[in-house]
Amino acid sequence: MLDVSLLGTGGMMPLPRRWVTSCLIRYNGASVLIDCGEGTQIALRECGWSFKPINTILITHFHADHVAGLPGLLLTLGNAERTEPVTIIGPKGMAKVVKAVRTLAPELPFETECIEIEGNEQTFLRDGMRMTAFRLNHNIICYGYEIAVDRSGRFDAGRAKENDIPLQYWNPLQKGRTVEYEGRTLTPDMVLGEARKGLKVVYSTDTRPVKSIAEHARDADLMICEGMYGEDDKEAKARAYRHMTMKEAAQLAREAQPKRLWLTHYSPSLIHPEEFMGAVREIFPAAVAAKDGQEITLNFEDEENDGRKN
Repeated sequence: MLDVSLLGTGGMMPLPRRWVTSCLIRYNGASVLIDCGEGTQIALRECGWSFKPINTILITHFHADHVAGLPGLLLTLGNAERTEPVTIIGPKGMAKVVKAVRTLAPELPFETECIEIEGNEQTFLRDGMRMTAFRLNHNIICYGYEIAVDRSGRFDAGRAKENDIPLQYWNPLQKGRTVEYEGRTLTPDMVLGEARKGLKVVYSTDTRPVKSIAEHARDADLMICEGMYGEDDKEAKARAYRHMTMKEAAQLAREAQPKRLWLTHYSPSLIHPEEFMGAVREIFPAAVAAKDGQEITLNFEDEENDGRKN
């Protein structure tokens, strides 16, 4: 299962009852944090999840509402007695940003590994999750992220016997290993059935509508997307500053057909985003005006109901 907590839903600046946009995803005991703006530590405390398992931090772009919380978060991880390395992934220039951050957090009990995304799309494998960065269209370099858990097929003893595979190699092959045996190369597909549907969450903010969002969000279990403006008279402003309206996000969702859409990254002027959801749901019925701390547990199709909280 995959746990998702949308820590904050605000854009540009934190408000008294709304933190800036960030998202925490947890799988098999490890956590990945997407963006880390001002107040992210408080939002984390409010959701009740632990800091220590955060192994990977994904940064969409270098505007302050997405990175200004990094120094404090790294210090908190250090105070939690973490010693394992933390990987920070982001656009070109990430290494320079991390170096600047380390001047404020110079003595950490763990290493910080910095990876700069190359090109329009790049995939990273971390803690059993496939993390794909894809280019968006903002006024500086910005990426969205697809977080997926892929599932291999079930073990098929019949196939193993048909392929004359000795019993002692069944378990390694089931775990995805390749084995050399008496001049033969034994591969996992020789003992596994068809791949099963995994889980997928897509996160994109600070962008105009682009094809890559719909492509990555196709059939996703959860699509988290910027809906900075709800008012019809803000469309020109959204285009000028390369942001997105709630209706535009819904149109992308209608094309991609995820199971559910959470809108986020609201303008400080958008006090009550739920007021605009009637028109949004006419476009995509499974849309939600997400709130700070919105959580969901996503289960695989052959498991119990997903325990959804919208």
